[in-house]
Amino acid sequence: MTPVLIAALGLLMVATAFLSGLFGMAGGLILIGVLLAIMPLPAAMVLHAITQMASNGWRAVLWRRHIRWRPVAVYLVGCALALGLWSLIRYVPDTPVALLMLGVTPFMARLMPAGLKPDPDSVWQGAIYGTICMGLMLMTGVSSPLLDTFFLGARFDRRSIVATKATCQVASHLTKLIYFGGIIDQAASLDPALALVAVAASMLGTTLARRLLEAMSEQQFRTWANRIITAVASYYILYGGWLVLAARTSAAAE
Repeated sequence: MTPVLIAALGLLMVATAFLSGLFGMAGGLILIGVLLAIMPLPAAMVLHAITQMASNGWRAVLWRRHIRWRPVAVYLVGCALALGLWSLIRYVPDTPVALLMLGVTPFMARLMPAGLKPDPDSVWQGAIYGTICMGLMLMTGVSSPLLDTFFLGARFDRRSIVATKATCQVASHLTKLIYFGGIIDQAASLDPALALVAVAASMLGTTLARRLLEAMSEQQFRTWANRIITAVASYYILYGGWLVLAARTSAAAE
C-alpha cells in the first residue's frame, strides 16, 4: 500500500474507533466495508481483526473496573463451540444470505417473549448468543447488531455494557484472526507498517471517546445505541434483499 492510502486508512480507523468507543458499536461495521472494497477477503479479515482487537482491548483496559466477568466467561464458551464447528464445515454463505442473516437477527432478539429477552447474566443465553455471534463473525466478519442487542438487554450501566462487550469482542476478533489467518488462508499477510498504524489509530480513537461517554446519560446512550442498531440492521436487510432481487432478475434475463 502507498503511504497516502495507509494514512487515509489510519484516519478512518481513528474515526471508527471513536464511534465504537462512544457506543460500543458501528465502527467495526463501517471499517470492514471499506477494507473489503480495497483488499482480498482473507487479508481484510486479518487486518480488521487486528484493528478491532486493539480498539476493543484498549477500551476494556480504560473501563476495566466496569467489566462483568461472568458474561465474558460464558461468551468464551460459545466462541470456542463456534470455532470448532466452523473449522470442520468451513461454511461461507453468499453475500446476500449473510447480509440478511445479520439484519434479521437483532429484530428476532427484540421479538422474543418477555421471559426470553436478552440477558447477559443468563448462562445459557450467553453460551447461545456467543455461538451464534461467533458464527456470524466467521461468516461475515462482523456480528455487532446481534451482540449489541444482547448487551442492551442487560441491567448494566453504559460503562459496564461498553467494557464487557469490548472484552467479549477481543475474544471474537482473536478467534476470527485464527480462523482467517491460520485455517482459511495461512498465506494471508499484512504490511507491518499498516498493522502498526491500525493499532495506534484504534487506541487513539478509543481514548478520544472516553470523555464524551462519561458525559452522556444512560437514557441518551441506550436511545442512540438502539437507533444505530435499527439503522444498521435495516441497511443489511435492504441491501441483502436488493442483491437477491438483482441476482434473480439477472438469472431470469439469461
